Amino acid sequence: MEYATILIEKLINYLPNIAGALATLIIGFWLVGWVTKLVRHAMTRRKIDMTVQPFLASLVDVGLKVLLLLSVAGMFGIETTSFIAIFSALALSIGLALQGNLGHFASGVLLLVFRPFKVGDWVKIGDFQGHISEIQVFHTVMVTNENKTIILPNGVITSGPITNLSSLGELKVFMTFGVSYEDNIDEARALIQRVVDSCPHIIKEKPTDIFVTELGDYSVEFAVRPWCKTEDYWEVYFYMHEYVKKAIEKSPLDIPFPQMDVRLHKQSWDFEQARAELKN
Repeated sequence: MEYATILIEKLINYLPNIAGALATLIIGFWLVGWVTKLVRHAMTRRKIDMTVQPFLASLVDVGLKVLLLLSVAGMFGIETTSFIAIFSALALSIGLALQGNLGHFASGVLLLVFRPFKVGDWVKIGDFQGHISEIQVFHTVMVTNENKTIILPNGVITSGPITNLSSLGELKVFMTFGVSYEDNIDEARALIQRVVDSCPHIIKEKPTDIFVTELGDYSVEFAVRPWCKTEDYWEVYFYMHEYVKKAIEKSPLDIPFPQMDVRLHKQSWDFEQARAELKN
């Protein structure tokens, strides 16, 4: 009974602190969210790169919440220095257990500092290719042309080659078309050039490479290299393949395909001798 009385007295004594701590938490988390939104709007107004905005906003959010928790701990009489020491030891233990994640965090910082790509860029990383949707603290989000979302750890990105297809704004589209050996290569080159001139997505100010690259087993191969804007790559690729095929069908040229010549040699054969051999 004595312990119950003491417990009730302690609760009554700490009740104002508990109520104040809860009110501080509720109001504090609301203020943290409001300040984070304010920071996001400020970065948007100042036209800060979309690649950096989520990273900075998350750092502000986490930092303010840590300060809020330290303030609430002080309301209960906990010394801030002791709390920070305990928090630092806990953070060290978690860091040792999550060394890989810390590496991804460091890689995320490197991506933001050295900027090998930004949000919206068309990038090839390892076996994956797509547009960068978001760069987060531990990983990067990529969306492929098939509309698949790929989550790539930042450590994996910085440890291998990165091909940024959008950085220069223009690309060459590498294609190969074949014509028959019986066809005139000058006529074939002129036909391909007409298709290039008709494509609305090809940059006409830059010359298109059209040259014979190989004498294949059954066709003469033309390498075709037109220029286009990065975002028009696939439009040019599909347009050229479709309309070169249609143009060849309307011309005297032939579309080559594998062929095989089979020759039969007639050999004299003695029927009577063969019948005798079968009887024996």
